[in-house]
Amino acid sequence: MPVLFQFDNTYARDLPGFWAPGQPAPVPAPSLLFLNRDLALDLSLDPELLGGPDGAAVFAGNRVPAGAEPLAQAYAGHQFGGFSPQLGDGRALLLGEVIDRYGRRRDVALKGSGRTAFSRRGDGKAAAGAMLREALMGEAMHALGMPTTRALAVAATGETVHRERPLPGAVLTRVAASHLRVGTFEYFRARRDTARLQQLADYAVARHDPDLAGTEDPYLGLLRRVTQRQATLVAGWMNVGFIHGVLNTDNVALSGETIDYGPCAFLEAYDPDAVFSSIDHAGRYAYRNQPPVTRWNLARLAETLLPLIAGEDSEAGAARALEQATGVIDAFPAWFEAALLAGQRAKLGLQDEDPGDRALADDWLALLRAQRVDFTLGWRRLADAAEGTEGPLRALFTDPQAPGAWLERWRARAGREGRPAADWAAGLRRVNPAVIPRNHRVEEALAAASDHGDLGPFQQLLAAVRRPFEETPGQAAYLDPAPAAVTACYRTFCGT
Repeated sequence: MPVLFQFDNTYARDLPGFWAPGQPAPVPAPSLLFLNRDLALDLSLDPELLGGPDGAAVFAGNRVPAGAEPLAQAYAGHQFGGFSPQLGDGRALLLGEVIDRYGRRRDVALKGSGRTAFSRRGDGKAAAGAMLREALMGEAMHALGMPTTRALAVAATGETVHRERPLPGAVLTRVAASHLRVGTFEYFRARRDTARLQQLADYAVARHDPDLAGTEDPYLGLLRRVTQRQATLVAGWMNVGFIHGVLNTDNVALSGETIDYGPCAFLEAYDPDAVFSSIDHAGRYAYRNQPPVTRWNLARLAETLLPLIAGEDSEAGAARALEQATGVIDAFPAWFEAALLAGQRAKLGLQDEDPGDRALADDWLALLRAQRVDFTLGWRRLADAAEGTEGPLRALFTDPQAPGAWLERWRARAGREGRPAADWAAGLRRVNPAVIPRNHRVEEALAAASDHGDLGPFQQLLAAVRRPFEETPGQAAYLDPAPAAVTACYRTFCGT
């Protein structure tokens, strides 16, 4: 078998006791459903080799590539607020790490490859629809500029997995800056294993923030960096209308990447209280709740790091560590707000800062909410208005006169920057997408692939969401929202 990957596996080598060894389960009929050729090139891999039978065998779990050290990572997690002291990779295996063409270390992991030491009562398998959803959503978020894990491949297994109904099985190959999570730290904190906590924190610093190594307070610095990355990430989600759906601590990555595209969805008619996940009965992870829940999750990380920040076993050291860590967590809202407003200014076509910009953005969102305007198209049609054509924007409103006064304020604010209308509109179109993975289009594509073996709709939708800022005749079918009645009853599922 040719060498497909050049692995260098620091997690396996440097962190014994943080994982359990594992092997992917053989499957009867491996075949590729999706191969991310652009990502393969970024990883310095050969897409032609990966696209052949050897690649299909690896991506389905039938062959372990040379240099891989398959392992299931240990972690805990707060799930919907309740703590589970042991979760771990119940259906995933980290194959190893590669260095991409930019010099970045990247994890390569299988998801849906069978039982592990952490599977509990699960079968460790995955359905093709759920894995294709993760591939589609990851590519859409990447194209929108969101930090995210990405799918390198999805391989059909030829097996049937049993969920609400029998479904075709598949394995996802996921690429991430790392799979270190808040829950990884919670696992060792719950066991009061300070030595391993420090070992894990040192590894995280070396992997993601090497400039902190050797500083006076590396663990406080790590907490600050992770908090800042998450503030920026969630602000990005809010500005594209993304709802993660299951924002547990085991789904908060220290790298600041979006991880786990289970019951995720995008807003259509703007509603801050929107919840699509079938398992989020109380709305804990509603769109509007993502910032405060992320802060809550980061507070759990801070708790795990307190012994390391204190550095000494004394009441004074513990009190100082608590004060310092609390200061970082309390800074989250300001970091989030700064990132959110910076994004909103760009979405409004504004380059300079003005004290009235927060009110201008808030009032625009209030209009969208009151009139049930599609979130994505509401922002996108501002470009038409910047060019003097307000009809397409006003047509989105139940009352076409409703945005009139706000548009006058917006024009006056933008006019103080003195940009030509053409430049202003072009800038708006560069940051406000025309195409998102509309929920009904996603379901249509996944149903065609899963129920009928037809990958055509998936491939067409994938091509569209990879070019979210293009509004061409070929993209037109993916612009319109679903009928309100469809959105009202739309539910997503975690795919487990």
